[in-house]
Amino acid sequence: MSRSERSPLLLAGLLAAAGTAHFAAPRRFDHIVPRSLPGSPRTWTHVSGAVELALAAGLALPRTRRAAALASAAFFVGVFPANVKMAVDWRHRPAPQRVAALGRLPLQVPLVLWARGVAKGAEGRS
Repeated sequence: MSRSERSPLLLAGLLAAAGTAHFAAPRRFDHIVPRSLPGSPRTWTHVSGAVELALAAGLALPRTRRAAALASAAFFVGVFPANVKMAVDWRHRPAPQRVAALGRLPLQVPLVLWARGVAKGAEGRS
């Protein structure tokens, strides 16, 4: 299996792991849901976990890979406000936690680029 064939599956694995974590340990995610969103943070935690699992499934299947990769790129952009909230909320925590929260911000860029690259690699394939 070539690197380009592994890339969508690795991204799918990352999303599946994150989606599973939203259900296995939801409290970790509840506190970073922006307060401006309607409804309960737990609902948003579960919705985002379900979306991540659906995106992972779509990336794993060649037939839906391009659409799922484009949707993943949009999802990574869409969750950026939660990462900003986490960085702001954690600004007074111990240094390792602050670094982790701040590190999530620039991490979104390579995730978006990775998803776009998967979409581009899936063009014309079925």
